[in-house]
Amino acid sequence: MINYEHDFYGWTQEQAALLRSGRLTELDTIHLLEEVEDMSGSKRRELKNRLAVLIAHLLKWLYQPGRRGHSWSLTIDEQRQEIADVIQENPGLKPEIAEQLRKAYRIAILQAAKETGFAKKVFPETCPWEFEMIIDDEFFPD
Repeated sequence: MINYEHDFYGWTQEQAALLRSGRLTELDTIHLLEEVEDMSGSKRRELKNRLAVLIAHLLKWLYQPGRRGHSWSLTIDEQRQEIADVIQENPGLKPEIAEQLRKAYRIAILQAAKETGFAKKVFPETCPWEFEMIIDDEFFPD
């Protein structure tokens, strides 16, 4: 049996082979369960991080109208598409959206403050937009 801590790649290949061959009693179930749980966490983190980038750009769009440009609108469009793809590929994340939006907004304020030079307190304490607005291709705050 390949050691999980010393050869992760080899371990994953071995676990896949055991699953394919139906040799379930030989699986490293403890580490396998940890990895499956971690995979779900990575999708949750991806949703939160993409929401943070999107919201930060929407905040910059709102608070710095003179700096609006093609690059910002393309980043907004890209993040919207990526968020839609993540949710479409992982519909089990739908109940997590409100919580991830709340967490993403805290990060977005930091990003927007850093990139605009504005103090964090300039931005609202809670996200001023609903999720449906944020992912709407037509929505750009004015």
